[in-house]
Amino acid sequence: MPIPPEVTGEEIDPDVRQELMSLPKGLAEDVSRNLVMVAQLIDEDPEKAYEYSRIALRLASRVAAVREAAGFAAYATQKYSEALAEFRAARRMSGGVELWPVMADCERGLSRPERALAMAGEPEVQKLDKAGQVEMRLVAAGARRDLGQLDAAIVTLQSPELASSAVHPWTARLRYAYADALLAAGREREAREWFAKALEADKDGATDASDRLAEMDGVEFVDAFDEDEADEESDRGDVVDVDADLDVDADLDEDDSDDSVGDKS
Repeated sequence: MPIPPEVTGEEIDPDVRQELMSLPKGLAEDVSRNLVMVAQLIDEDPEKAYEYSRIALRLASRVAAVREAAGFAAYATQKYSEALAEFRAARRMSGGVELWPVMADCERGLSRPERALAMAGEPEVQKLDKAGQVEMRLVAAGARRDLGQLDAAIVTLQSPELASSAVHPWTARLRYAYADALLAAGREREAREWFAKALEADKDGATDASDRLAEMDGVEFVDAFDEDEADEESDRGDVVDVDADLDVDADLDEDDSDDSVGDKS
């Protein structure tokens, strides 16, 4: 797959670059450039990111960072079995525990929430840093919900990290998950309070807490195209002009055609 010439591979994380130093220089550069493409595309176009990850994997399957990137690309495209296999390989190579929560979430993706819960009780969890432990708590709560255990999911999320007023990178997502679990349990007043707290902590727009709050408050969002169409109807009033109707239909068809050009593949 083509890689833009401005992508040099130097953009890669220093720790990953260090791992790639075990490869011949030219090969390391090719792998680096593909990994940069994975990182750049994984959110906006996960399918393309996955394709680049497979190229990197073919070039350097014995590098833990490459297996990890392949795992995340597979995870982003919901290929959970493949992702889990890559994460396990990366963990064997690196000896770390950082991937434990996402491995457990792969078990959820494979409809095995009981395995995810079992992993939440393993000694590896105690070796995770604070962010990893919060992530594991989110996965465990999700597994409880998969099993229909809403009250248990709520209790799982109740923690010192949830109660803290300090804001960390994971705070918004933790508060949001708690609010969502409360709402699923029918505790709307509390849910609204926690969606508001999630929004307060969500400086980067990682959640749709603002939309959920608006929805709970009965606010309806109207598409801009629908508003324009309504204005046209209002301007025409009750007068029926066949020629004008044909012109409007043609305009709408032209607009639809323009919109389709910009659709994501």
